[in-house]
Parts: sequence; C-alpha cells; structure tokens
Amino acid sequence: MRELKIAFSLFFLCSLPVQAQDRSYGRSMVVSDRGIVATSQYLASQAGAEILKRGGSAIDAAIAANAALGVTEPMMNGIGGDLFLLYWDAKTGKLYGLNASGWAPRGLTVDYLKKKGLTSMPEDGIDTVTVPGVVDGWSRAHKKFGRLPWKDLFAPAIFYADHGYAVPEIIHDYWVIGTQTLKTTPEAQRVFLPNGAAPQVGDMFRNPDLAKTLRLIAEQGRDAFYTGEIAKAILRTSAGLGGTLQAEDLGDFSSEWVEPISIDYRGWRVYELPPNGQGMAALEMLKIMSTSSANKAGPSSVEELHKKIEAMKLAYTDLYRYDGDPRFAKVPVAGLLSDEYAKERAALINPDKANCTPASGKPAKSDTTYLAVVDQEGNIASMIQSNYDYFGSGVVVEGSGFPLQNRGALFVLDESDPDVLAPHKRPFHTIIPAFLERGDVHIGFGIMGGSNQPLAHAQFVSNFVDYGMNIQAALEAPRFSIPDTGTRAIGCNILIESRIPPDVLQQLREKGHQLRVRKEYSATMGRGQVVLHDSKRHINFAASDPRADGSAEPQFAP
Repeated sequence: MRELKIAFSLFFLCSLPVQAQDRSYGRSMVVSDRGIVATSQYLASQAGAEILKRGGSAIDAAIAANAALGVTEPMMNGIGGDLFLLYWDAKTGKLYGLNASGWAPRGLTVDYLKKKGLTSMPEDGIDTVTVPGVVDGWSRAHKKFGRLPWKDLFAPAIFYADHGYAVPEIIHDYWVIGTQTLKTTPEAQRVFLPNGAAPQVGDMFRNPDLAKTLRLIAEQGRDAFYTGEIAKAILRTSAGLGGTLQAEDLGDFSSEWVEPISIDYRGWRVYELPPNGQGMAALEMLKIMSTSSANKAGPSSVEELHKKIEAMKLAYTDLYRYDGDPRFAKVPVAGLLSDEYAKERAALINPDKANCTPASGKPAKSDTTYLAVVDQEGNIASMIQSNYDYFGSGVVVEGSGFPLQNRGALFVLDESDPDVLAPHKRPFHTIIPAFLERGDVHIGFGIMGGSNQPLAHAQFVSNFVDYGMNIQAALEAPRFSIPDTGTRAIGCNILIESRIPPDVLQQLREKGHQLRVRKEYSATMGRGQVVLHDSKRHINFAASDPRADGSAEPQFAP
C-alpha cells in the first residue's frame, strides 16, 4: 500500500502542467484583483502600494513611488530630472501622453559654448543642466487623474529621506560608478559621499536636505519648485557655478499633453510617445520585424536574433538622423512608421551577414528609472523618470539634497543637426514609457537604460506576442543590447547575455556580429517593469525585472 501511494503521488506530480514545475524564468507574476505597483526599488513599490490601499489612483501611487525612488535611487532619478507618462483611463478607454521634459536656458546657446572654447557639448557640469520637468509633470498628471490630496503623496519619500534606508546591491554598484561625477561639486560630495565614499551595501543613508525640499513641494505644490524657495536655491547654485539659468527659464516652464504614436504589431496595438523621445525607434524596429514571421526555433535562435539586431540598427540610424524637438524640427514620424518604409528597410537585411555601417533611409515626409502602476479600477500609469547620467550633471542644489540632470549633454553644436542646441529647446531624450493592448488586455511597460530602451521594448513585445510568454517570462528572457558609448555610431558591437546558447553565439559571430557576453542577468540590458489589466476578468498582473533591486507589490489589504 505504501508503494502504491508513492507511485500515485509521483503520477500526480508528473501529470501537473509542465509550466508549473519546469520553466525558463525565475519569478512568478504578481496576480491580484486589487492594484499593483512595480518599480526597480522595493521600498518605492511598497510606498505606491500603501497609497493604493488609502484609495489613491494609479497616478497617485505612481507619484508616491517616483518620489520615493528619488530618495532611494538618487543617481537614477529625482526632482532634478525629467519625466514622461502614458496613462490609460479605464473608464473612457483613452490613452493620454504627457511630455514633462525641460528645455535649455535662454542663455545656453551654441555661440555661448563656442566662446568658452567648446566644440561639443560637455558631459557634466552646469552647462549640461536643463530645466527639470518632473515636479510640473507630477502636478499636471495629479490635477487630471489624482484622487488623494497632493500633500499625502510625499509622506513615504519624506520618511525615507529623514529616517534613512539600507542601500541595496545594484544601487550600491551604480553609486560607485557615479562617484566620479559626484566630484564635480563639493555639495555633491557632501550629500552623496558620506565619509568620502559611496555607501556600502546595507549602510543606512539619510538625506535630510531632500526631506526638507520634499516637504516644501508637498505643502506648497509645484510653484515651490519653479518660482518659490527651491527655485531660488537652484538659481543661486547655477549662478555660483557660472551657469546661464534664469528665473524665467524655470517660471515659464510647463509640461505638455501629447498624442501617443502607435503601430499594429501582429494584431496588437503598441504605443510610444512622440519625439523628442526615442520611442519611434522601438516602433520602427517592430515594423521592420513584422515584415517576416517570427522564427519557429524561438527568440534565442540564430535567425531570430540576427533579424532583430539588424532591424535595430536600421531603426536607430533613422532615429539619430531625424529625431528632435518637434517645435524646432520636422520629424517624419508617419513616414518612418509606414508599411512601405518598413518593407524597404527590411529588404536591406542580409540573412547571412551583419551590417556594420548602417545608413539612415529617406522616409516619406509627414541612467533612469521606470515604474508601472495599475489600480483596482484598471487605470494604468506607465511612467519613466531620469537624471540621464549617474547623478546627472554632478551639480547638487545647495542645501536642497538633489542633483540637477545633465540632459543638455544630448544636444549637439552642429547647426545642421535636428538636435542642435537652442534656447528653450528640449534635448533628445532616451527615456520612453510604453503601452500595449488588444481587446480586453491592456499593458503598461517600460525597460530603462539609455540607448537600450527601444530595442528592449521591441524584444519584450516580440517575446509576449510572437512566443506567447507571460509578462514575467517576456521580461526575464535573455536580451541583447548596444554599448552606451556616448556616440551615435551604430556598428556591430553587441552586448548579449550568457543565457544564449554557446552555439548560437558562435554562429552570430560567424555572421560578423562582435559580441560581448555579459552575465545571466545583466543590468546593462535595462531594468523593466510591467503591469497588465484584464478588463474582462477584472484581474491585474505585474512583473518586475530581476536585473534590478525592485519588486511588484500588490495593494495592501484593507
């Protein structure tokens, strides 16, 4: 009888669905009939989940989580940076886009920099600082979609800034990388290099200056940042370093509601924000990929990887040739995303050889954090926010506890380029939130990481749509990327994770791809978050990338 019971148990176990026991991804999805917050830092995820518990909307939770991320991931994002948002309103079924990227100061011009002896944009320092857009973006989004009082959203961030938090693994590594940038100003060293060095894993880090600044924003609203006490501190800091920022540069700024751009990908509608961001490159890459069927051998097959790498190169050369602030340059978005142009570009892909010198086509005229939130009603906030480089410009606002971004480093001084520096012009932006839907399924997603983002978006969409992976598996699947070299050259250098089989790596090398193999889960591939709302079943799903310190946290029970 004992042997019979054992045999029956083994039979029962073996008869369970294979996916439940033997899978190629590590984490399970978070599934709930309540809201879920997914961010790259677990304390920020918990902060957002607490706001949902108190009756907050998806945007309330997103703001609270983002404010907490500015404290716990200070090198990546914060109130000195910019923000982009896609917000899906479940009641109306409408998708809204918000561009909260700031502009260059009026006094920061090509002639001004050339008189200083510069022939290209600096990488850090006060001349890379553009107006931070995040606080105005929070304010505009909250006025449209918020439920809880504004001041309540900042309590978690203020607590962690005052009380401190234990520094986690990946954030520690980024802190060490950003140490050199922090040496740009004494204030940056004072605030972010306690005892002269980056905090160790597990060290408690406090930022009481930032707590004071966040209290001002909570109590006085966005005006505290753009015309009030914080603005005055920003201007004093800029003047002390010989910067060009003036009161009207801050006071005149306003973020902008924009219409998302989209394509059909095998029956799914994929959305990105329009330029000045690089979302159109993700859509163009997918359009090129859609001209042929997904390879049946799988996403890590030689043929499929080669096609995606080559499609990426073609899309990126077009991105760098045409993208810019649409208020200053004509960007041919419709032409770049047309069916005819996709076929024209796809025809350039040689199935046997890598193209190391891709060129832009002629279409018809026409260091970051991402978070995703879905609330109990199904509203989705797909939000991304960044300082650009680790600790941005290295300029920390005196007595205020936050660095100013160095987005201005992405301008160029070539007058013929669509991204040439100009007063009150927005620079090229790498940060892009995304959205995907078909029928009753609605997905907010994003994968941060500089130039990596469009190609990471396309790989996620293909994993989900072409290969039927769930959102966690699609997010965890092995990815390739390109090195962030600081230039716009797209050659054959590819970063790729070691989970790709060795024989596939060898065959890709034989086609001419110059591969640099990274570890199994490399943060250089980007750190993503995903939320999914099934409006038929009224159930939410979420995924959080193991390449980060984060988590997906469901709304706490009442």
